[in-house]
Amino acid sequence: MLLIAVAAVRISSRSGLPSLLLYLGIGVAIGQDGIGNIAFDNAELTQVIGYAALVVILAEGGLGTKWKEVKPALPAAVVLSTVGVAVSVGVTAAGAHYLVGLEWRQALIIGAVVSSTDAAAVFSVLRKVPLPSRVTGVLEAESGFNDAPVVILVVAFSTAGPIEHWYVLLGEIALELAIGAALGIAVGFVGAYGLRHVALPASGLYPIAVMAIAVVAYAAGALAHGSGFLAVYLASMILGNAKLPHAPANRGFAEGLGWIAQIGMFVLLGLLVTPHDLVNDFWPAVVIGLVLTMVARPLEVLVSLLPFRIPWQEQALMSWAGLRGAVPIILATIPMVAKVEGSERIFNIVFVLVVVYTLVQGPTLPWLAKALKLGASSDASDLGVESAPLERLRGHLLSVAIPEGSRMHGVEVAELRLPAGAAVTLVVREEKSFVPGPATVLRHGDELLVVATDPVRDATERRLRAVGQGGKLAGWLGTGGGSTALGPPPGTETRFHRAGQRDAQRQKKPTG
Repeated sequence: MLLIAVAAVRISSRSGLPSLLLYLGIGVAIGQDGIGNIAFDNAELTQVIGYAALVVILAEGGLGTKWKEVKPALPAAVVLSTVGVAVSVGVTAAGAHYLVGLEWRQALIIGAVVSSTDAAAVFSVLRKVPLPSRVTGVLEAESGFNDAPVVILVVAFSTAGPIEHWYVLLGEIALELAIGAALGIAVGFVGAYGLRHVALPASGLYPIAVMAIAVVAYAAGALAHGSGFLAVYLASMILGNAKLPHAPANRGFAEGLGWIAQIGMFVLLGLLVTPHDLVNDFWPAVVIGLVLTMVARPLEVLVSLLPFRIPWQEQALMSWAGLRGAVPIILATIPMVAKVEGSERIFNIVFVLVVVYTLVQGPTLPWLAKALKLGASSDASDLGVESAPLERLRGHLLSVAIPEGSRMHGVEVAELRLPAGAAVTLVVREEKSFVPGPATVLRHGDELLVVATDPVRDATERRLRAVGQGGKLAGWLGTGGGSTALGPPPGTETRFHRAGQRDAQRQKKPTG
């Protein structure tokens, strides 16, 4: 089973297809009507495992979200996740009712279920086509935010009895989102503060602690009758941008857990479906998918992004990039557990819709991005910086990797102009290490060990990233990369520059 899953990962990465389809295929193949003929119909267990997997996936997504990319896109993403979801639910439900003949309750459930987008599915096919930061920021933040209101809507529509007052439902949604956001932010900041000021006895404990904090955020949100999904995403995003010790290891651990969660969840969802029952619901799913993809999603993007004056090319790509992945199929189990009439048909329609339109949209996303001329930008590559605490010295050991495309290539150590209290202590080049001098020229592929005292740790990392983006003139002509936030604190740049300039002049004086 493990070998099959690994092979599915390799096929997914090479073909550009979202891994969702391959894992679902494995589940269908070993389930009913398949080679394994395993009978599985426990929707309640599937929902519980799906929720647990979704917590891990949202945590992994939050840890990998870059605040500098999401921050400018945050207002647009929030509107897409609220107003946009309402537009999508209404239009899709109307299509399901009038074109397919579903009852209004079933139509509203389907409209809510398929209104949640999946960042994992989107970026798995766009990893080779980098997009402008505004597009990636909006898509990523939207996928992290819109799960919460959609879950609330699906649960409300699946509850027995009619919804008498729509404004009461809106108030409940707003309250749950506010509680979840407040608790997620609080847990995230408290957890980040603790991890930065308490040195754990082993580096391997940091990734476990980060994931534990994310789970605590979800539990706190759920227990307070708020949105646990929003809480875990916001807490993880704060942790991912807090410059924690061993940050790359934290993200790598979360990414590995995310893969395991997706594999297990998708295989289980594939087991839950009965293939011969999908035949009668194939064309209704296609019709509802057409309404969702060609009408509801473009209208949702147009209405939500109208105040932000985003170019039509970016709006077109965002409309087509609204891939549906794991979340809609998991949410389709909610009406099954609630014993809603026709819930099995709802699950089958959602299953077919997700598979068919992911298969159509996924491979065409890179082509559309290139056709709209929204390809890669020319920004310099960012540095990989990992920090380990030196508790007894009240300092930090920064491990800096200089990638291809970094403008730190060709810069002398003295020209880094690091703050007083920070120094480059070792350079690893071509598997050989040496202690650098002030005139040592840095190159692509080098790994640096930088020791910084606690008061200047953040300023040191900002300075390293600034030189990585702007080169040796960072601070004179801007930091490079279009972000002044990465430069050193105001009032310190001139002092560091002059000190570095004096050192460089002393090194160039002839001896003897």
